[in-house]
This record gives sequence, structure tokens and C-alpha cells, in this order.
Amino acid sequence: MRLTLSEQIAQRSQGKAPSQLNEQRIPIYGDKATATSETKPLTWRLAHHDAVLDLATYESLKGFTGLKQALSQSPKEVGNMIKAANVRGRGGAGFNAGLKWTFMSPPDGLPRYLICNADEMEPGTFKDRLLMERLPFQLIEGMLITAHAIGATDGYIFIRGEYILAAERLVAAIEECLANNLMGANILGSDFSFNLHVHTGAGRYICGEETALINCLEGRRANPRTKPPFPQISGAWGRPTVVNNVETLCNMPAILNHGVEWYQSLSTIKGKSQTPGTKLFGCSGLVNDPGLWELPFGYTAREIIEDLAGGMIEGKTLKAWLPGGASTDFLTTEHLDVVVDFDTIQKAGSRMGTGLIMVVDESQDMVPLVRNLEIFFQRESCGWCTPCRDGLPWGVKLLTAINDGEGQVGDVEKLEGLTRDLWIGKTFCAHAPGAMEPLMSAIKYFRPEFDQKITQAVGVDIIDAAANQQPVVK
Repeated sequence: MRLTLSEQIAQRSQGKAPSQLNEQRIPIYGDKATATSETKPLTWRLAHHDAVLDLATYESLKGFTGLKQALSQSPKEVGNMIKAANVRGRGGAGFNAGLKWTFMSPPDGLPRYLICNADEMEPGTFKDRLLMERLPFQLIEGMLITAHAIGATDGYIFIRGEYILAAERLVAAIEECLANNLMGANILGSDFSFNLHVHTGAGRYICGEETALINCLEGRRANPRTKPPFPQISGAWGRPTVVNNVETLCNMPAILNHGVEWYQSLSTIKGKSQTPGTKLFGCSGLVNDPGLWELPFGYTAREIIEDLAGGMIEGKTLKAWLPGGASTDFLTTEHLDVVVDFDTIQKAGSRMGTGLIMVVDESQDMVPLVRNLEIFFQRESCGWCTPCRDGLPWGVKLLTAINDGEGQVGDVEKLEGLTRDLWIGKTFCAHAPGAMEPLMSAIKYFRPEFDQKITQAVGVDIIDAAANQQPVVK
């Protein structure tokens, strides 16, 4: 049941979330003195308000000053600024957003599109929801700045259908912007015109792939497209299109306000990373205080799990962790002191992904855990290419047999073969390779758990069998 405003304020004073998140503790944004637009550019306003849902409040907190700064510059100048800042895509790929914009075809007087990927269906990820539900105007301002830089005429926020509250608040914010000349024709008296729409998805994970998202937006089946041509050349309705993530776009206002050097200097706060800016990091699972925290790059997994998330709950011990959602490789306790940024996590053998850590404790069996993940990926396959359509169900079948005590000698080798056959370059898009990451890393680090189940099932020591090239019956 939703609390009254006074009750919500009382909840916040106790460090708890408003009613829609029940008793879960809120992220740590800092107090009003330390949480500023220079230190926490994405979330500093939430140190002053539980949510900023009206234009007047947003403008009183430096709202749309970034847009005004952008409109005082040419589109090329704004684009060069973002490119120099090296805003790496926060949807998981980590590609320089400003550089991505430069691949767009030059304006020709016809429609050009900007799409915000707000589908956020990566298991274990919930950062974009926070930004849309509590700071809808910030996302809109980021999209207006981006649209000005790339010459977009229309924009779409492609949002996960289950994000009902976020969609409602975005629609209300867009209507208020339209009423105040912050959207539509000749924004703030300039030559820049832009219209923005909210489009709710029907629940397909594959829409996180930008061309599948575009197909869905057009009313087609959500299958990925062949690339090239890339969306920047031929995207929505055959016109030049840029697709960026919610968090990526929310970085734009602060960069226009404070400049490139400030953005790049944020990484020096910890001194352990070269990645500029801040990031919404998170942690979920059996920790004492799961949540989200805006941090400069340079924090280690240990600091996020043990300090910010309060460590494992009593009686639980950390066994493994996924750095950024279900489609990243498992890492272990040996990797806890690895800095969580794009390049360092990759060197450790995984991907940063969305930057939201999922922890696994020692009591959890890796076989059923991975099986559950693979069931999700199997279900969400669009079925467009044979390796993904047929390979993922085969992986689930093998994992189910192993888990149910029906595994056979050689099943783990078959799973390893799948991780190679469904890897990058052998499927139409990155869906199947993403599904293989948790599987191949689970086998890499926890192979004995798979072998033990098979040994118990067939009465064969499969390690000896492998050494002798034939089963050894006990």
C-alpha cells in the first residue's frame, strides 16, 4: 500500500525507500553538502528530493542549463565535446557514445531518429528504472542535448512494458516540456525542433539488441538485422538512427554544464581507473544491503560487495559473482580486488556489462543456478539463427539431465562444445554468446560440481574415465 507523503519522508529519514520499493533501503546518494552536480552528476538531486517529478523543481536544481549551453553551440561542437569526454556506453558495450554519433549520415532535411534503449531486461539489472522513475526530466534533457548534436528530428524512449510507473512519469514530464517550449518546434526560441515519444515494449529481452529494438518499434518481429548497414546509416524506417542507453544519455547535461576536463577528472578520485565519469553500480543477492550507488570508476568488487552492500548476510559465504548481469562470466573470490571498469574486468576474464553485481553464496549449487540462467536465454531467443534457436535448448537439456541425476559421461564436454559453437561470429547476434558466458565460466571454475553429479548418476569416476579414455565402473 502506498504511503502518504509525510510517511514517505519519515521512511527516508530512516534510510528506507518510498512505498513502491517496500522496506528496501534506498541507495546512498550522500548528504546535501557532499552530493553535488560535480560529485554525483546522475543522482545528486535525490539527496534533496525523493524524486523530481515537476519541471519547476527540476529547473531549481540546475535543470535544463545543460540544454541551454548546448543550444548556444553548434551540433558539431556538442558532438566533439561528448566524443572527447569519452562517455562509454552504459548499456554494457562500453563504446564511446560521441564516436558512435559521428557514424551518422549527414542531415538531408528528412527525418532522423534518436532512440533511448530503456528495455532493461538483463537479469539482475535495475539501474535505469531508478533514473526514469525518479529523474524523468534528466533523461529528457540528455535526449534533447543528444538530438541537437546529431540533428535528430524525433525521438523514442523504448521502455520495458513492466516499468509502468516510469512510463507514466516520463509521459507526464514530456507533456510539461511541450507546454513550456522545451520540446516541439523551435525549442527555447532556437532553430532546433524535436518531438519525443514513449513506446512500451511487450517483453522481449532480444530488444536490448539495437536493431531488434528498431524492428519492434516499427511494428515488426523483434529479430536483429544484418549489419551493415548500421542504424546510423539506415535505422528506424530506413533513416539515420542512434540508439543509446538511459544512463548514457543522463550523463549529457552534466558534461555540458561542467566540461570535458571535469568529467575526465572524476576517475582520479580513486586513482585506480582511466575510465572517465561516474557509474551507477549495484549489488544484489544474499548481501545485507542490496542497492545502487553512483560511484566514480576505480572501486573494486570487494569495496562494492563488502563496504557498500554490507557484505554477505550472516551465515553465508561468497562463492562467485557476476560483474554486470546474467550474460557476463562468473568471477570468484580471487577476483574481489579487481577494479570494476570496462577494461580491467575484461582482463580478468569477464565483462563489466551493466555494472550491477550478482553474488552467489557457497550453499548454492552451480548446476541448477546456471540451468536457470540458460532457461531464460533459451526462452528469450528470437529463433532467427539455427545455432541459437537449437543450441540453447540443447544446453538446457544437458544441464537438466545432469541436475536431475541423469547425466552421462561426456555431457560436460558437450556443454563445452556448445560454448564454442555458439560463440561470437557463429551466431547472428550476441544473444547466444552472452548466454554462453555464465555457462563456460561456471565450468571453468566449478567443474567438480558438474562431474560429481554425473559420477553419482552413473557410478563412474569420470576423471579416471577421461584418463583411460573409457568409463571406469565403480
